[in-house]
Amino acid sequence: MANLASLVKVAPETVASLRAKLESGAPLPEKYRVLFSLRNIEGQEAHEALALALRDPSALFRHDVAFCLGQRQDPAAIGVLQALLRDSGEHPMVRHEAGEALGAIGAPDCLAALRAHAADAAPEVAETCQLALERIEYFASHGGGGAGEGGSPYLSVDPTPPLPADTPVDALRRILLDPKQPMFERYRALFALRNRGGDAAVAVLCEAFSAASALLKHEVAYVLGQLQHPRSVPALSSVLRDPREHAMVRHEAAEALGAVADPACVALLKAHAADAEPIVAHSCVVALDMLEHEASGAFEYCAAAQDGGGGAQAAAAAVEAR
Repeated sequence: MANLASLVKVAPETVASLRAKLESGAPLPEKYRVLFSLRNIEGQEAHEALALALRDPSALFRHDVAFCLGQRQDPAAIGVLQALLRDSGEHPMVRHEAGEALGAIGAPDCLAALRAHAADAAPEVAETCQLALERIEYFASHGGGGAGEGGSPYLSVDPTPPLPADTPVDALRRILLDPKQPMFERYRALFALRNRGGDAAVAVLCEAFSAASALLKHEVAYVLGQLQHPRSVPALSSVLRDPREHAMVRHEAAEALGAVADPACVALLKAHAADAEPIVAHSCVVALDMLEHEASGAFEYCAAAQDGGGGAQAAAAAVEAR
């Protein structure tokens, strides 16, 4: 994942080319390649292109744009993220991602909007803002908060730090599955299990799909996608198949199945590529496109923009969407 310290510089015409693709009405998978390029490019032009992408008709794409703005940790994005969070007509999944992105940036200017929506009518938005405020408070008192903070092997800017690495799996399980525990601590247990990895940790994470919180379950599916463990496939498949489950949870399950990428996953993604829920259908389409790209043997999943110096190629290192 990129933050300001790791963004790369490219020629202005490269950014202009990427922006033009966003404005051209390109298919969703192609727009994702553009997004994966832009999020790692420094400068105002790249920021403006990402802000433009927040007008896209796909709620799935808009939420991933908000996620990328948070991972960049660029204070220039605070204004557009605040506007997203405040927009009650926006999809709750997009507003949730805007709140999480503000927490990832963590600047004092992020606090007012997060406090204003910590009791939002949408539970996933309210819980996100509460977590973001606690994240900012935690790192204000402990230091840090950048990509990879807390020992993440995925170099992501996570919504919370993990619990200590030496916490026993049984203790992490008790915290994660206990609805009486603060959500911040349940998230910390979740990321500790993610960092530990292995069969036992994956089994506990799959148990967490019984939780009441859609926010927690969507994060469980997200980290299972990072782990890419085949033992998560039955639980993820069950989530994707369930039309009663929240769209943001099913979307993350689809992307996680795409990351695991065994033949059963591919068949299920194809079956739901025309799902009645657009967020789920779009997730499956993008996941299948990524799988096809990987099967072709190509190195990066990104827009084919070149700047003559290799900067755009470096900027477009492929990592999973949110």
